[in-house]
Amino acid sequence: MNIILADDDEDDRDVFRQAIEELGLNVNLLTFETGDDLLDYLFDPEIIELPHILFLDLNMFCVKYENCLNEIRKREKLRDMSIAIYSTSTAEKDIHETFIGGANIYISKPNDFQVLKKSLREVLKINWQFHTSGLSKDTFLFSI
Repeated sequence: MNIILADDDEDDRDVFRQAIEELGLNVNLLTFETGDDLLDYLFDPEIIELPHILFLDLNMFCVKYENCLNEIRKREKLRDMSIAIYSTSTAEKDIHETFIGGANIYISKPNDFQVLKKSLREVLKINWQFHTSGLSKDTFLFSI
């Protein structure tokens, strides 16, 4: 499974990477620290294999692009890519905006490493084709 994490916080990227490694899953993880780098990568016409899921920090820093989620969903080749918003925010406004913007699931960053591992294990087991066909606001906010 190929996954991408886009998060501007180095500590969060390191903890995420460690959690993935400890799960022992067959996962290729690619990380980006800016929205611009992520979008430049995804928009590259040479990229043939897209990630199975993109974990996208809600507040990614971008200079060239206004909003990572909106920019991704504008592109035909990326419309069906599964996107998990991965954020410290639990604000209803943020959850609603990303749901409307086309994200597939919203995950609040857990403060506990074991909860993070459990969350990742569950999210990576989701059958995204089924999950997105029945997507509703009730299934959008992921919680453990």
